[in-house]
Amino acid sequence: MQEQHASSWSKGRATRQLIVPLSLGAIALAGTIGVAIGSRFSVAQAQSSNQVDELIANPSNPAQIALAEHLAQSGAKMYGAYWCPHCTNQKRLFGREAARQLPYIECDPQGANPQPALCQAANIRAFPTWIINGELYLGTQSLEKLATLSDYRGSRNF
Repeated sequence: MQEQHASSWSKGRATRQLIVPLSLGAIALAGTIGVAIGSRFSVAQAQSSNQVDELIANPSNPAQIALAEHLAQSGAKMYGAYWCPHCTNQKRLFGREAARQLPYIECDPQGANPQPALCQAANIRAFPTWIINGELYLGTQSLEKLATLSDYRGSRNF
């Protein structure tokens, strides 16, 4: 009987050696997911509260401001979502002052000044999406490319 007990203890030990690392891995994964969700929520809160200045700290230079104004005057549109990190990065390329001038359309109903119907009508499927001269451009675009696509003639000292 004692021999049988020792044998089952050995089998139990092998199971415990497998379960403990798996449990620790699951706990670590859950913590990572929690941090990711928490950081996304923080960005979402800040952008939906019109606190763009906190997310875009770098100042704009005159060429960046002029390009943003040109894009707005030319009818170009940037479609995005407040929680989209690529949209924030696109705005950062312009700097704080110029980002305020961008012809930006918020696609998420939870965002500030949302216009989801415009996004649906334009068939927007990814963020950011630029529409310039009737053409769609997906993803973050360099300022140089935006200038070229929109026939910007000003300084390109971005």
